[in-house]
Amino acid sequence: MSRLHSLLSCTSGRNTTTVKQDDFDSEERKSWINYVPLCFLVFFMVAPHPSLLIILINYHLRTLHAPITFIIHLLITYTLTFLAFSSLIVCLARDPGPTCVDDSDEDSDGQHVGLTEALMSMEGDNDFTRFCRKCWVPKPDRAHHCSICNRCVLKMDHHCPWLGGKCIGFRTYPAFVHFLACITALSAYIATISVSAFWWSFNHSFLVLVITPLHELFLATFSVCITLVVGSFLVYHIHLITTNQTTVESLSPFLLLRHIPPLPVSMKLSDPPEEEELSYSQRKAVRKAHKSLRMYDVGWRRNWAQVFGWSKPRGWISRLIIGGSGKGDGRSFPRNPRSQEMLSQLAERLEKEA
Repeated sequence: MSRLHSLLSCTSGRNTTTVKQDDFDSEERKSWINYVPLCFLVFFMVAPHPSLLIILINYHLRTLHAPITFIIHLLITYTLTFLAFSSLIVCLARDPGPTCVDDSDEDSDGQHVGLTEALMSMEGDNDFTRFCRKCWVPKPDRAHHCSICNRCVLKMDHHCPWLGGKCIGFRTYPAFVHFLACITALSAYIATISVSAFWWSFNHSFLVLVITPLHELFLATFSVCITLVVGSFLVYHIHLITTNQTTVESLSPFLLLRHIPPLPVSMKLSDPPEEEELSYSQRKAVRKAHKSLRMYDVGWRRNWAQVFGWSKPRGWISRLIIGGSGKGDGRSFPRNPRSQEMLSQLAERLEKEA
């Protein structure tokens, strides 16, 4: 009954332009333990600042007598900290991307889906081609069901336990990448300050306080580790944006099976075929095709514009401060012009390997 109620709420026409309450109700209630990683994340963001202030005051003010340099370092570090917390708050407070909205939503295309259509399969590439079998809501292209949150998310990237057990989706992905970029830049900047100060203290040990090199060594080690760890995630997501992929799409090659042309009935496969129905050689062919087939890759400029583009005047300000939200409605995406040809080749390969 709860699933039917969620489906009815999605197909009804209530006069609201925001996310339905039923969409939030479909998400599992989280216990306090889900927020423990988030507390550790905030702690890791705040913990280095006492040591940073000690280094800046003892090294730049009391030792080098360079107040201008002190102020510059202070402004840069706390500006990056503010930007990191801004995008973190957006990731926590904003819904990642509900698939259940009214047709009065300003981002929707104005189409209304009825209950009859919901219970039937429908045609079309970029429309509501299918409904989720678990939460019974429309499931557009690139939307996925999160088994942990018990809901579907538009253009779902991944489920992040570090953000209070929330999913990263269409409406929060730019803020998430913005957060990674700010944390990487902040940790790299602090690492530069700490390493240079520690090297100076190592060569002038009689001119500094004994406790200062300890803070410099701690902060240098901590910030270098954070830079390497978070920076690697940032590089990975830069690659995903450039090739117009999500983490789910990048790590799940068999999602291509949803888009291949119908296979011959003689193969006795589902439509679309399931991974467990394929032979070893067929699965190998799908994995090989996944390495070169990018369903939504329309060129790196347009790929980046889909994530960080804006349509309103001065939209770059929100992108710079909080990362903002993705451009478009999150339900339809232009496809790679060569994708259909490559999918046909994959279908022929699967038929040959049968």
